[in-house]
Amino acid sequence: MADDKDISQQLADAVHAAAAACRPLAIAGGGTKHFYAGKTDGDKLNVAEHRGLVSYEPTELVITARAGTTLVEIESALAQHNQMLAFEPPHFGAGATLGGAIACGFSGPRRPYAGAARDFVLGTRIINGKGEILRFGGEVMKNVAGFDVSRLMVGAFGTLGVLLDISLKVLPKPEHEITLGFAMPIDLAITAMNTWAALPLPLSAACHMGDTLYIRLSGHEMGVHAAQVKLGGERLEKGDEFWRELREHERGFFQDNTPLWRLSVAPGTAPINLPGKWVVDWGGAQRWLKTNALPEEIIRTAKIAGGSAILFRGAKPPTLFTHDLDAALRKLHRNIKQAFDPFGILNFTAGTSIASI
Repeated sequence: MADDKDISQQLADAVHAAAAACRPLAIAGGGTKHFYAGKTDGDKLNVAEHRGLVSYEPTELVITARAGTTLVEIESALAQHNQMLAFEPPHFGAGATLGGAIACGFSGPRRPYAGAARDFVLGTRIINGKGEILRFGGEVMKNVAGFDVSRLMVGAFGTLGVLLDISLKVLPKPEHEITLGFAMPIDLAITAMNTWAALPLPLSAACHMGDTLYIRLSGHEMGVHAAQVKLGGERLEKGDEFWRELREHERGFFQDNTPLWRLSVAPGTAPINLPGKWVVDWGGAQRWLKTNALPEEIIRTAKIAGGSAILFRGAKPPTLFTHDLDAALRKLHRNIKQAFDPFGILNFTAGTSIASI
């Protein structure tokens, strides 16, 4: 593999040349999440070779890796020191990279109880839309002051910059972990998840699937056991496998070709009146819906419920996620995009421009 500085500069030179020609670029890493953001126009900018651990200080709970580093490699390095990425990023494929996880802002079942991907980003090094290499943040929390540009990159889908390096806070793996199941309908499950979340319980995941509420308890063995006695339920022997399959969308619910929608609502929101099959995750805040209902109906109903809806996987690609922004937020998005990518060349989907945001 070429020297890291050489690869960084080669990528920066490619972006600079594209900017000079106003030629769009499609950033490509492991290719495991292309289904989500829609097809991007432009020449391929391959960042997969920009990979490897830059530094890892287990005693400081901080790791820095290049964006093309696979999640498998990072999680393997952390596991050697009994540590983990606390936001449990879904892979959606063996080639999943750190850059892809951060660019999409994906988090797994632990998200409501440990934090989202952006909560663990300490610093980034990026290439902006002019081909300049910029560094933001650092490797300790005290360096994160003022405008937190590093976390702005989380969920930006590469439209604000090409991620080069990412520094993350990591956490120790819990000493003990169990999964409990409770047979109950969806309305009672939503109430239970929110009631238990308000109690001093070691919750680390909660979802309702089929006719069962599943919760995960994590922490010291005595505390987990006490919570189990308090709550009851039936212990699931392969709990780790269940949460991995949920995170990776490998459970039967996700397997057919019916369009999959992701609804984001307040955790205590009552069951939403839309046809289809549901999985309620994140203690009620993230709701997966398999349905053939009209997109306009789904988006409108989610908005009435105080949330939002995105087509996660289906026949039609998602929008740029700006369709329901009010004028002030739309202007803010446009200004941020203009500041980081003034020529509008980075990861824009077909037929879009800065002016259309």
